[in-house]
Order: sequence, then structure tokens, then C-alpha cells
Amino acid sequence: MKTLTLALSTAALALGAGGIAYAAQDGPQRGGADSDGDGEVTLAEAKARADMRFARMDANNDGVIDASDRAARQADRFAQADADGDGEVSEAEMVAMREGRQARRAERRAERQARMFETFDTDASGGLSEQELAAMREARGKDRGARQGRGGAGGGRGMAMLARADADGDGAVSRAEFDAMVEARFAAHDTDGSGTISAEERSAARAAMKAEMQERRAQRSKARPSE
Repeated sequence: MKTLTLALSTAALALGAGGIAYAAQDGPQRGGADSDGDGEVTLAEAKARADMRFARMDANNDGVIDASDRAARQADRFAQADADGDGEVSEAEMVAMREGRQARRAERRAERQARMFETFDTDASGGLSEQELAAMREARGKDRGARQGRGGAGGGRGMAMLARADADGDGAVSRAEFDAMVEARFAAHDTDGSGTISAEERSAARAAMKAEMQERRAQRSKARPSE
């Protein structure tokens, strides 16, 4: 048997941190910040979403996000993979782990599809009309575009956010520091100071984020030595 070390990259600390940006499609059917589905995100909704994300990042439940959470998550993932508890992950356990992960992904996809169908079957007929199907396809296209805009550099962006949140520079993000970051980002997105983030403000924030990512890519390309 071969021992499997489940390394957890530092990007795991950014789990959800980049998601503090309030994408337009993140309504209740997607478990997003707009929990009441009214098209606007309040600070209370943003904090509730952030609460869940902090809990996921704080793997050892000590109230701070730091390097020890990487070790805790690594140990937890190894324990889940090591089904017989013998301290090693066999080939069979690796296969079972992979198949279990694939099954969970398939289940989540099916659940998302069912929620989307229910959302766009506006007349509850049990089928989608041409107009309803077109609306669903348009929404899915926007969803894919938003995911692509957040992808790639998402982990790095999230880590940068966490680094900025570490106000005292002790290498750990306390709950107070995390909450301050959430409030600061909310205020930055709430450009009209209304106390809510509208769909237009979310779209503007997403566009600004995309432009920032493109600028970083361009800078990295310029910095690469020419062949």
C-alpha cells in the first residue's frame, strides 16, 4: 500500500473569500448572498453569507484563520480517505474517494438543474416554453461568464484579501478582522450608500474585478522574459 499525503494548498484558505463579491446571479436558489431573492443584498445578508464562509475556512474552530487550519483540513481529508483507519490510503480507498467525489458532484449538478428548472417554469406547467427555455439559457450563460471571470486567479485574489484583512500582521485573520473586511467590501460595492447592493452595483463590481484581473494578466505577460 502507498501512503497518500493529501496536501492542502494555501488557496484553501481563500475558500469563499473571493465569494464575498456579490454576483448578480447569487440568489437563494444558488445559496447566494441575496437570501430573500429581492434582487438586492443587505449588509445582514452579506454577513450571514460571510458567517458560513468563515466557518468553512476555520477548519479547527479556534476562531481564527491561520496555518493551523491547513493542517486540520489536511488531517480531516486524510481521515475521510483512510476508510479503515490503518494510517494509510490504499489504492482501493483512493478509487472509492474519487468515485465518492464524482458522485457528490453529479448530485450537486442534478440539484442545480432541478432548482433552475423550477425557477424558470414560471407557469408551473411541468415543462419549459420557448420563452422560458430562452430565459434559462440566458441565465446559464451569465452564470458561466461570471464563474470564468472569478476563475483562475480567484485563489490568489482571495489570499490577497485575507492578507489585507490581517490588520495586525500576526499571520492570522481573527473573526473581528474578517468582519471588518466584509463590511469594508460591502461599503465599497454599495456605491450610492443606500445600505444595499443593487443588481447594477453588483454588475459594476464584477466588471471592475474582471478589468483588474485582465490588467494583472497583462502585467504578468509583460514581466515574462521573451523567448
